[in-house]
Formats: sequence, structure tokens, C-alpha cells
Amino acid sequence: MADTQTARTLMPDSINSFTALVHAVDPSDWTGSTPCTDWSVRDLVNHVTGEHLWVPHLLGGGTIAEVGSRYDGDVLGSDPVATWDAAASVSAKEFAAASDSQPVHLSFGDTPLGEYADQMLTDLVIHGWDLARSIGVPPAPDPAAVAHVTAYLAEHVEEWRGFGFKDAVTGSYDSPLDRLIALSGRRP
Repeated sequence: MADTQTARTLMPDSINSFTALVHAVDPSDWTGSTPCTDWSVRDLVNHVTGEHLWVPHLLGGGTIAEVGSRYDGDVLGSDPVATWDAAASVSAKEFAAASDSQPVHLSFGDTPLGEYADQMLTDLVIHGWDLARSIGVPPAPDPAAVAHVTAYLAEHVEEWRGFGFKDAVTGSYDSPLDRLIALSGRRP
């Protein structure tokens, strides 16, 4: 990728951006719809929170089998904001302390830490846009994270289609964020 920042160096600002959005969710918005048509706002935040709950296990050398079904279902409980805050805080600390040389044991095999960080950053940026749109807040991700995720996703978009991304939305989009969102199969 052309940029000099890594997903790990971009992670703190993206976690903070997603955190601000979670804190902006009005209690009446949790059941609202999202661009992820099968998910409510709560489902979307639950997904991202669940991904970050896995981080200390996976960066600590754990495997999917060892974690098991611990984070299946609703991980948000009665206080979604506090649950996200706790998961995000631990995730950020784990990514900051991780070694670039360590492998991460994912469902499809051992993966370099950088690839895992790229995946997690992509999830934060794309779902941050989803969440912002859902609660009526202008999306404001870090432009460097948008550039990084766009470069990453351009190389891996077919793999992400296997995770549920739709075909890219064609059109002429002025902003880098709109181009990224269109690449992810969402209509900017």
C-alpha cells in the first residue's frame, strides 16, 4: 500500500471516532435500521464490539477454538455504551502493545498482525459510516484511515464480498469517503 501509516497506527483515531458515534446513539435509535439491512443499530454496534472483544485473545496467541462461543449473540448487555467503551479500550491497548512479527490465529489460518489490523480498521471505518448514517450524524472518519482502507479494500474487495459486501456501487463520487463507501457496495 502506498501510505506510510499502518492500520495499527491509524487504529486509535478510528476507535475514538467509532466511540464518539456510539456515545451519540440516542436511546430511541438502538432499534433503528442501518445500511446493513439485516442489522439494527444495536446489532451493528454488537458486531463491532464483539470483534474488539476477541482482540486480547487473538493478540495474546489464542485460537478461535479456545475462545469458542463466548462472544456469540448479544455481547452488549444492559449498557451498550459502557460495554463498547471497555472493549475498545482493551483492544486499543492490545494493538499498541502487539509485535508486528506475531501471527494471529484466525478462522482461515494464521495471519500476519498487519493483515488482521487492516481487517479491523476496515470494519471500524465502514461500520462507522453505517452507524453515522443510521443515527443522522455526519460521518467524519480520519482521512488517513479512509485512504488506507481504500487502498486495502481495492486489493481485497473480492474476499470481503465473501463477508457480505455487495458489488461496488458505480457512479462519480467526489469525496474519498464516498468512493470507499461505494467500493464497499453501499450507496454514498
